[in-house]
Amino acid sequence: MESLAVHPDTPSPELARLLDLARYPWKAVGTVADISAVEPNDGWSGAIIELGDDPEAAWGVCRALQRHDSPVTRVLILLRGNQLDELDMRNELFTDFCINPFHPRELEARLRHLLWQRAIDPDHDLIEYGSLMLNPETYEAAIDGRTIDLTYMEYELLKFLASHPGKVFTREILLNRVWGYEYYGGARTVDVHVRRLRAKLGEEHTSLIQTVRSVGYRFGQSRWVA
Repeated sequence: MESLAVHPDTPSPELARLLDLARYPWKAVGTVADISAVEPNDGWSGAIIELGDDPEAAWGVCRALQRHDSPVTRVLILLRGNQLDELDMRNELFTDFCINPFHPRELEARLRHLLWQRAIDPDHDLIEYGSLMLNPETYEAAIDGRTIDLTYMEYELLKFLASHPGKVFTREILLNRVWGYEYYGGARTVDVHVRRLRAKLGEEHTSLIQTVRSVGYRFGQSRWVA
């Protein structure tokens, strides 16, 4: 059975307990050399990287996972709220991130999405706005017929915004409505996700998510605009 690579070699007790209770097979990866040394026969199914007190070592492991003989492309970053700047200019090194200390239900949901092999269900109702199409059951997203590879929370944010075109939401409301509780990462988390969504939508569609100065964000145009 494939396993998750978990860095550092002594992960936090909370993370180890969650993985064990959820029955996710995992092995600790303390150094770049460990990626090959402890790799299971069937390879790695993904990785969870805690930035902790040595972010450079953690990012080094992320780079090594990408350069591995069988590249590990599904990587979840765990980081403290004051480490969000670490994500800047490193989008290619991870798939998703979660603020530490984490809410167990959120992390489990992110892991399921990280490892989920998705399939299209053509019979389910879709959310559509122009050339954007979202399938809420399969977490598929496409624009101009091009599939968009989104993380769990990127998808949830885009789905929420696309379901309320033209309406302006503050960052605080988005945190509450999308993340679902008093989120440790604060409003900066919303900005990070919006920036990544715009990049994935493509340059010609970045205006779908508009910044309303001193207020928050709006998706598309109001239904009341003639």
